[in-house]
Amino acid sequence: MRVLLIGANGYLGRFVAERLLADPAVQLTALGRGDDADVRFDLATGSPGALTRFLDAVHPGVVINCAGATRGGARELTRHNTVAVATVCEALRRSGCGARLVQIGCGAEYGPSQPGSSTAEDAVPRPGGPYGVSKLAATELVLGSGLDAVVLRVFSPAGPGTPAGSPLGRLAEAMRRAMQAGDGELKLAGLGIQRDFVDVRDVARAVHAASLSAAQGVINIGSGRAVRLRDAAGLLARVAGYGGALHELDGPPGPLRGALGHPRGEAEPTAPAAFPYPDGCGSWQQADVRTARDRLGWRPRINLEESLADIWMEAACRI
Repeated sequence: MRVLLIGANGYLGRFVAERLLADPAVQLTALGRGDDADVRFDLATGSPGALTRFLDAVHPGVVINCAGATRGGARELTRHNTVAVATVCEALRRSGCGARLVQIGCGAEYGPSQPGSSTAEDAVPRPGGPYGVSKLAATELVLGSGLDAVVLRVFSPAGPGTPAGSPLGRLAEAMRRAMQAGDGELKLAGLGIQRDFVDVRDVARAVHAASLSAAQGVINIGSGRAVRLRDAAGLLARVAGYGGALHELDGPPGPLRGALGHPRGEAEPTAPAAFPYPDGCGSWQQADVRTARDRLGWRPRINLEESLADIWMEAACRI
């Protein structure tokens, strides 16, 4: 099976590429903006005609689009997340390759949900910010394209390679700095939100499964369990061996204790580290992942503690 992977050098794309390369039945071609791509092409500025000519030359059976932007203004997000997908869809419609499209969407397309609920694919999307809006527009383009296509709505990816600017990445960096400085306490804000974390390697497995399946439409990819960020911070402290206190500034009175002890010393108070989620999804998000189980035969395998251990391993290398 010949697969064209777009965005192979991104956070998710790297693990998707690794998963596909492990399948001897897959012939992988990577397309992207970087010098290490097999073919250099910028979806945000390239023409559908140019991409069509490449598709006709390579003739892939599956096109996987992991490219996109998570940060920036509405104009930039629209260019990288919506216009780029319009280019892919138009090129596939013009091409004679007949390839299946696997598009990576995101849980932010749904927007805020009711605490305690699980969001299924039939929920009405109401994105709460420009990122979710740009990704939802891309999903609508794919669904209305008439192509053989599936959109995987990935919730909150975690694990090795987690960007340092993401909430979990920033949490690990703040803990690294506290340990390096010998601080006996870490003041944290924004820990009350709850998100559905799913390991990037499990996401890669889902993409591989989707490329081999006949499933169409939208399929949620998550763990099926919302985790409060303060609980993730406690898990991270345990795997890191941080013995200080985690003071939660927006929660109940009193410190959240580190796994190995109590605050040390009488250091001057430090400014709090905040970990806001810019996804526009409010305080709660949890995926209903039954469709992925039923249509892809996929279930998450890697728990959050293992994902956090890998995040910490990368952060600890900077100590």
